[in-house]
Amino acid sequence: MAKVAFLGLGVMGYPMAGHLAKAGHEVTVYNRTAAKAEAWAKEYGGAHAATPREAAQSQDFVMACVGNDDDLRSVCLGEDGALAGMESGAIFVDHTTVSAEVTQELYAAFAENGAGFVDAPISGGQAGAENGQLSIMCGGDKAHYDAAEPVMTVYAKLCRRIGESGAGQTTKMCNQIAIAGLVQGLSEALHMAEKSGLDGRAVVEVISQGAAGSWQMQNRYETMLDDHWDHGFAVDWMRKDLGICLSAADRVGASLPVTALVDQFYKDVQKMGGGRWDTSSLFKRLRNAG
Repeated sequence: MAKVAFLGLGVMGYPMAGHLAKAGHEVTVYNRTAAKAEAWAKEYGGAHAATPREAAQSQDFVMACVGNDDDLRSVCLGEDGALAGMESGAIFVDHTTVSAEVTQELYAAFAENGAGFVDAPISGGQAGAENGQLSIMCGGDKAHYDAAEPVMTVYAKLCRRIGESGAGQTTKMCNQIAIAGLVQGLSEALHMAEKSGLDGRAVVEVISQGAAGSWQMQNRYETMLDDHWDHGFAVDWMRKDLGICLSAADRVGASLPVTALVDQFYKDVQKMGGGRWDTSSLFKRLRNAG
């Protein structure tokens, strides 16, 4: 079993760190709100630390799941950052969805100090984290990935190295691009059914068994029809992710017209007060439009 620090105990990080503890790893957690770290330690029997540096000291692995580029830099760098506490040979695994640029920046900083850095964004949502059924897409040195992979598997259904540093984050961008189009398409299909006077549930029962079927359809159509949005992946988070996608597309010369359009539809949802609604609330935007 490994000595592991986990930085960031949000809706994803809290259960992920719990899986590590239940698997027998020696876990120390850090969270910006200390009360949550204390509650986690009480629930799972691990330790909690006052700073990322303190949490990272003497650890084999440091895992992180925070908010954005700036949050990741803040837990990694500086006098109280994790890098300052990590020993040569330790490996940092970042589960945050961030830009490929900050990933490569931190990869270089960690390498300079003799530590590894693996970008390992996740997909599967809160339910995936709670059930240990996340998909993890990774970038970084193969030796570092190979060392960290057995630790990650305790909360993964699939964990795979895609390529060098930044490849994991770029794969997560592809994931979010695909989801954005799927949710908009599903929303339009349900909207068409509703406006035509059809039973949306009956429509989905039929079309889900053919080429139109998807995870989004199977897991979200009922809550969409019931006007229920207090669950899942928030619109605010999706807009952050799509902003990363669109910026990267400009840099590499990729054309993402549908993604750019759906991003603006999510902006409309935010204006409706739905920043914390599930991403399937694109359907509510259509309903409200009449």
